[in-house]
Amino acid sequence: MMGRVTGEPAVMWGPTMVGFGSYRYATDSGRRGECFVVGFSPRKASLSLYGTTYAPESDSLLEQVGKHKRGAGCLYVNKLADVDIAILEQLVAYNYPYILGNLAS
Repeated sequence: MMGRVTGEPAVMWGPTMVGFGSYRYATDSGRRGECFVVGFSPRKASLSLYGTTYAPESDSLLEQVGKHKRGAGCLYVNKLADVDIAILEQLVAYNYPYILGNLAS
């Protein structure tokens, strides 16, 4: 779904993270780096969905997405069956261009 929405191929970022698209960033302290725009990682406790909470539209969609915990820039879900995939797809569709337009340096 992330690949279809973003038009980007899945790329491994380390041993457990799968990302779609990439951008360069710079922090206020001067640190620079590169990261995927949206992605996921199957963790022991939950599935981490990255890049899904930055866009202004995210808050209202997060109320509708289903059972999750919110982290800094990501969602944690126990299993995909706990969330509405159509709402998750909207989160990716809103956040992908938002991150590229607002967080990339």
